[in-house]
Amino acid sequence: MTKDVTFRDAGIRSPLLRGLNGIGRLASVVGIRPRLDADDIVARAIAQAGSDQLGSDSYREPLERYIDSLEDEANLSTFGRLVLRGMLTSQLVTRIRLGVWTSEHPEAAAEEIRRPWVILGLPRTGTSLLSILLGLDPMARPIRQWEARTPVPPATLAGASLDPRIAEAEKQFEQLHRLNPPFKAMHPTGAMLAEECVPFLMLDLRTLGLETQARVPSYGRWLQDCDMRSAYQQHKRALQALQTGQPTESWVLKTPNHLWCLETLLEFYPDARLIWTHRDPGPVTASVSSLNTTLQSTFTDRSDPRAVGAEWLGKLKFAVDRGMAYDDRAKPGWCVHVHYDELMRDPIAAMRRIYGHFDEAPSRLHERRIEAWLREKPQTAEGRHVYDPVDFGFTYAELAEIWRPYRERFDIRREQG
Repeated sequence: MTKDVTFRDAGIRSPLLRGLNGIGRLASVVGIRPRLDADDIVARAIAQAGSDQLGSDSYREPLERYIDSLEDEANLSTFGRLVLRGMLTSQLVTRIRLGVWTSEHPEAAAEEIRRPWVILGLPRTGTSLLSILLGLDPMARPIRQWEARTPVPPATLAGASLDPRIAEAEKQFEQLHRLNPPFKAMHPTGAMLAEECVPFLMLDLRTLGLETQARVPSYGRWLQDCDMRSAYQQHKRALQALQTGQPTESWVLKTPNHLWCLETLLEFYPDARLIWTHRDPGPVTASVSSLNTTLQSTFTDRSDPRAVGAEWLGKLKFAVDRGMAYDDRAKPGWCVHVHYDELMRDPIAAMRRIYGHFDEAPSRLHERRIEAWLREKPQTAEGRHVYDPVDFGFTYAELAEIWRPYRERFDIRREQG
């Protein structure tokens, strides 16, 4: 029987996490408290990477702001401090290695990232399904979860299927699931699954992805209005590196982070084919609040679901409001709007309409691949993610009113309440 999974399950069933946090509490009692210090993290990254080639110092301000927010607002456990220090160090190590590799392979800078598909929708609006279906096009591919974490050296066509980093990524996912078993039912993970753009924006430490790890509202407020150009420079550099090893005609990219910096996105990818997916944002808000409460509970001593809900409602609203403001001033047809219901009802028809918006058509091979995938569509046995907006301080009626302008503008069917 499939089990319902909620944020309340987070960490409760993990003896490993309870044990680690217990050890951490004992360590803090005797004065052992892992440092969160920008200089220390940079020094660790340089030592691990064996190089100080960080490029510009664009990472420095977000690093310092994130650390300040962690110290002041996140209520991290000792275990959380260790893990997030390691995460920040790892991102800078990857940034250094990417910089070193690209300087040694100047041909990568000549790689053209042509007409990428960019999915802009909020989480839980069909973005994962759409990225999978677009990635079945023989002329396109998504970023894979394993290569998003270690983009260099890029895997080659000959060696990609046997790359040891695939197995290493699976081990990391297994460790995450052992620490927080409910997460498995809430978000698909797997080395070969399509990944969002978050890991590449993370190389500049400017991304919503950092906010999923801990409650950091002051960093989040800064992020909303910061200059994202340096993050997209890292994003493009990583895609160019991957493309040297496995050439592709087009990429399939996605994250709602793109919605609030569309001008910057299009500065780097001016011929991008943009897709904005839509679904009733009431359940989306509750689901995202549940997911992030679950994630953050892994690393904190005190979880506040209502605070998390309020902050993520604000983030989702900010993204959609920025997208609608862009829509007001952009040329008609700047993107194609796709409703979740439409995608679920007839994926191939939806795909034909998406391609048609850009005066194209999916190939017959692409459609056959979609048909084959739909016949064997994986069915999760990990549980069903359920959520109640009341846990996060909302009712569906209140959320419906908050989101009414957005729903009415794009004729989005209300699903709950």
